[in-house]
Amino acid sequence: MKKRLLSLGLCAAMTASLFVGCGSNGSNGGGDNVETSGELTWRLGGIGPTTGGAAQYGQGVMNAIQIAVDEINEAGGINGYQISFNFQDDEADAQKSVNAYNTLKDWGMQILEGTVTSGACAAVSAETYNDRIFQITPSASSTSVTEGHDNTFQICFSDPNQGTVSADYIAENGLGTKIGIIYDSSDPYSSGVYQNFATEAANVGLEIVATEAFTADNKTDFSTQLQKCKDAKADLLFLPFYYTEGSIVLTQANQMGYAPTMFGVDGFDGLLGVENFDVKLAEGVYLLTPFAADAEDEATQNFVSKYEEQFGGTPNQFAADAYDGVYIIKEALEAANLTPEASNEEICDALISAIQEVNYNGLTGEGMTWNELGEVSKSPKAVIIQDGGYVSVQ
Repeated sequence: MKKRLLSLGLCAAMTASLFVGCGSNGSNGGGDNVETSGELTWRLGGIGPTTGGAAQYGQGVMNAIQIAVDEINEAGGINGYQISFNFQDDEADAQKSVNAYNTLKDWGMQILEGTVTSGACAAVSAETYNDRIFQITPSASSTSVTEGHDNTFQICFSDPNQGTVSADYIAENGLGTKIGIIYDSSDPYSSGVYQNFATEAANVGLEIVATEAFTADNKTDFSTQLQKCKDAKADLLFLPFYYTEGSIVLTQANQMGYAPTMFGVDGFDGLLGVENFDVKLAEGVYLLTPFAADAEDEATQNFVSKYEEQFGGTPNQFAADAYDGVYIIKEALEAANLTPEASNEEICDALISAIQEVNYNGLTGEGMTWNELGEVSKSPKAVIIQDGGYVSVQ
């Protein structure tokens, strides 16, 4: 099989805690005023699911931001000021995410890193736009989170580009000849990836023999969709949705004796941590990711080591995106020569300009840059699950 590193310019989801320049897990709920011990600090908020079906994403993001905040504070802060960090749980629900945003706004948030999932992030983006608070999301990949919102920027791949790159990779590496697709028609993330995958599949000569949808109200039984794909003799299933549903699909496919190649996108990151899931069923699953924890560069090894020591478990790509996000904010604040005395609107407007001048080398990409639409350009990788872990495909 031909294997190569994907390289395209593109932009590709615990309890609520307060962290104030320290390594502890903080306390539940919002937070006190940021003037800690009489000192003014940067007020960085975060929102994501730390409970519920997408909790692995939010927990990973929260933990990784904490690592970066601790590092930066220990090194002297940003422009001489420490960072106060407050993370709120939204359970990947749009209304709860807006409620979490309001809690952070009452706390005095100046910059938001979040939210983690696309639907929730789109709802909050409308709020931050109206309030002129700069927002950067580590993992919300739908174009809906940035459309019409000049203050929102993405660190992850956008949905359209994930679909396009996936189709290209499958075709170039001969992973399947007859393609079946199962997607969540009620989710903008899943639908966006699917639509662009289907378009590019036609361009590169992939034959789609079955396209089956499900919704958020019906995502525990995929036997009908799997049977239709099996009857159509699909030898590869493209699965652009999240890891919880992914574990169910893999389990049910195994129960019916159906073993096509499985290809997911970044939503599948977290599959190996699903409770009571037989990880042997994930063997050979492909997914796209900007980050591989087994990479041998020093920065990745240091991050993974710190994460495992402080929180246990291996960080996923969303954690790595979130870690990069704090340093991207730092670089942009330093370029703009800002201090926390500035108003939220002044900070927002300055960062919108400053981030478009940033060229950042991080855990999730070399030479990351942003355009005026909030999209990031960086190089993703493909990984395959082997022996219970993610292995980079070179």
